[in-house]
Amino acid sequence: MKFQVPGSTAYGWLMLAGIIVSLVFWSRIARRDGRLVLIYIAALASAFLGAKLVYLACEGWLYWQDPNRWVIWATGKSITGALLGGYVGVIIAKRLLGYTVATGDWFAIIVPIAVMLGRIGCFINGCCLGKVCDPNWFTINDIHGIPRWPAVPVEFLFNAIMLGIILMLRWGRIGRGQLFHIYLIAYGIFRFFHEFLRDTPRVIGPFSGYQAAALCVTALGAVGFALRRNETVFRLQRDQNPA
Repeated sequence: MKFQVPGSTAYGWLMLAGIIVSLVFWSRIARRDGRLVLIYIAALASAFLGAKLVYLACEGWLYWQDPNRWVIWATGKSITGALLGGYVGVIIAKRLLGYTVATGDWFAIIVPIAVMLGRIGCFINGCCLGKVCDPNWFTINDIHGIPRWPAVPVEFLFNAIMLGIILMLRWGRIGRGQLFHIYLIAYGIFRFFHEFLRDTPRVIGPFSGYQAAALCVTALGAVGFALRRNETVFRLQRDQNPA
């Protein structure tokens, strides 16, 4: 993600809107247990930290010689890093607080909405661009008039579709306790392949650092899914065969 001056104010407001929307949603849930407020704060703080660290590891270090590096480092962030950091932060907070109830299904609704708002900001700001390609009905011109793959709209559409799927699963009571794991797996796979069409620095051949982060997101979701499934099976067996 590269810093662009045009639209940067709108980007900041949309990011703030995403936080406010998630906060309003979470505040209603937090009435059930005061510890949920602390879990939300931990998720938000660790998501910002993860977004910054992954950006610096995948791309930020390339701007060491750039005279505007401090501005670039201050504004650069990564959604994959936010997902990784936020997930880890929630796990740590829940363990410290002794909270054992699954919270992922709520985050599975909040996160796609927040990402969609963030991508609107990216579109206005002119960042997170797709690769240069021949003009076509689907291409979008950047601020220099160069046709590019519509990376931001495609990611917005993916998250909109995932939000719809998650809401349908939740309405049908399917995959309870696993919805955020499903989102992580899906987003990680999507982002890995979509990265080939994004204009991001390549570190090893055709691969970018963000693809490594995307694989970590998928792996985290898969491990979480398996662990939650094992917990559910164990709980059912315990209930059916009490000591």
